[in-house]
Amino acid sequence: MKDNGSNVSVTEIKGLTKRFGTLTALDCLTFRVCRGDILGLLGPNGAGKTTAIHCMLGLITPSSGSIRILGLDIGRYRRKILSRVNFSSAYTSLPSNLTVWENLIVFSRLYGLKSARKRIDMLLELFEIGETVDRLTGSLSSGQLTRLNLCKAFLNDPEILFLDEPTASLDPDIAAKVRQGLHELQRQRGLTMIYTSHNMQEVEQMCDRVIFLARGRIVMQGSPSEIIKQSKSPSLEDLFIAIARNGHLYQTVIAGEEEPCGSE
Repeated sequence: MKDNGSNVSVTEIKGLTKRFGTLTALDCLTFRVCRGDILGLLGPNGAGKTTAIHCMLGLITPSSGSIRILGLDIGRYRRKILSRVNFSSAYTSLPSNLTVWENLIVFSRLYGLKSARKRIDMLLELFEIGETVDRLTGSLSSGQLTRLNLCKAFLNDPEILFLDEPTASLDPDIAAKVRQGLHELQRQRGLTMIYTSHNMQEVEQMCDRVIFLARGRIVMQGSPSEIIKQSKSPSLEDLFIAIARNGHLYQTVIAGEEEPCGSE
């Protein structure tokens, strides 16, 4: 955890709603993320975390509401925004018939990097998969693939990084090293992260602020310590379980008030 001393908003979400037919996946989400913060986006499966991230990346068009990333509207300036952000997930596949090196070179060219060799070498070393550089990506373990995805995500030196369960397939030792590497890069670059995880100990270690979603709505938000104190829960994990089982019991916003949705 850190105090970045910055109150500059780099992500502003207002009244974000997404419906799939009769299903409301996101219901009037309003929040903002300041530069250099690590925000945990938490909730049980089906709470709306992935849908929210996909909306912020412009992969899904919201039913209503607004999304501004780095001061720009995602609907109008998606290409420009995506050149300054990146995404990594433990569940993303990369071309299996390319070597690790070939995959990273291909993505570096897609990101417009003219000389990527030094950066690729640094990232492979940081995430401790340098020995895999000449191996086919399809031969890697799930943990190695996760770290390769992280290398890919840092190629363009993003200002905002979206991380979807980045340590889900890692053993405890490698997961700890990945968290250390993420913190190191975050401190060096003042990087903003929006982070999903089901590992509540990891969330407490990584995140400055967390938002709990349940049934597509924000039910709690604040720092991990604020939320534990306010909910009178023994731990963040106990609170997660309570929200997953009965989310409507926790309609509490600790840090700031949600703005009401306007009429569509």
